[in-house]
Amino acid sequence: MSRRRVLLALLVTALHLSSNADGYPCSSTEGLPLVRNISELTQDSYGRPGLSHMTIAGSLLHGMKEVEVWLQTFSPGSHTPIHRHSCEEVFVVLKGSGTLYLASNSHPKYPGNPQELPIFSNSTFHIPVNDAHQIWNTNKEEDLQFLVVVSRPPVKVFIYDDWHMPHTAAKLKFPYYWDEECYLMPPTKDEL
Repeated sequence: MSRRRVLLALLVTALHLSSNADGYPCSSTEGLPLVRNISELTQDSYGRPGLSHMTIAGSLLHGMKEVEVWLQTFSPGSHTPIHRHSCEEVFVVLKGSGTLYLASNSHPKYPGNPQELPIFSNSTFHIPVNDAHQIWNTNKEEDLQFLVVVSRPPVKVFIYDDWHMPHTAAKLKFPYYWDEECYLMPPTKDEL
């Protein structure tokens, strides 16, 4: 199955499973076509150089309850912060290559030294709940683009300055940048 068909199937499934969450002005699928052209959806960097983010199907934007689907593109040399969250994440790399840094949650006080794992076009990987990780586009010539499926939206992100920063000192970013506009409730305490 082609990548375009996989994206379309995920999008149709995600929108089919969604429902309107009362009280959220951004969470209605009313008037939203069931099938959309992702090249017409809004992309934003949210002030992060080298990032292009698009929420294809989201909890706050579309009323999703169990999953959220993103399309993200990182220009050469750009990366995510070192972070963790209390949800699972699945990636499908659509183009480019890079490095996944993953510190399993085995150390009780801080992430520790991460594994370095190469990621590449047509590869897939998942991030277990609360495992600190970071993704770098280490390709000097090409963008790194992936489809991301996140469980338990909206995501609460804990950001680390380095791999040896204590878990208790990680900074909570909630709502995350692409959820700020639609989020109406104050943050709640998270696990760990």
